[in-house]
Amino acid sequence: MSMTAAKIIAEALSLSPQARAFVAERLLESLDVAPGENLTPAWRDEINKRCREMDEGTVELRDAADVFAKAYAALE
Repeated sequence: MSMTAAKIIAEALSLSPQARAFVAERLLESLDVAPGENLTPAWRDEINKRCREMDEGTVELRDAADVFAKAYAALE
């Protein structure tokens, strides 16, 4: 089955903000990967697990700025 770019974009825009961020990140990462480089099975499993946890709502998502601020504060 072939999808046009417009259809893919429309489908992606209907996703949750977290899922859209994941898709956007994966697309951007794909531009930086040298041909032939693949994820190891362990990384692929970890990514799938994290996506599943986000979809199921079993993890607490936190703003990166807050996480970094807390980490930097702990270093002081």
